[in-house]
Amino acid sequence: MSVNLTVEVVSPEKRVWSGEATQVSARTLEGDIGILPNHAPLLGVLVDGTVTVKAADGSTNDFAINGGFISVSNNRVSILGQASA
Repeated sequence: MSVNLTVEVVSPEKRVWSGEATQVSARTLEGDIGILPNHAPLLGVLVDGTVTVKAADGSTNDFAINGGFISVSNNRVSILGQASA
């Protein structure tokens, strides 16, 4: 049985996307990161750019991010910021 990530992309106005994913890619102040299942806990500051979520159903979702935060813990990924699909 494969493990997936539970992902939420949230802007101040609404939840932009939520669901199961196999991978998340984002750009932080420290550089580009890729999140896979069982990733170590992480809290990062996002810079302007694109967050890519590869959903468990095989689709790829790209979100334009204008700053924010990413939190990873126990296969849960929260992306908080000014986001649009």
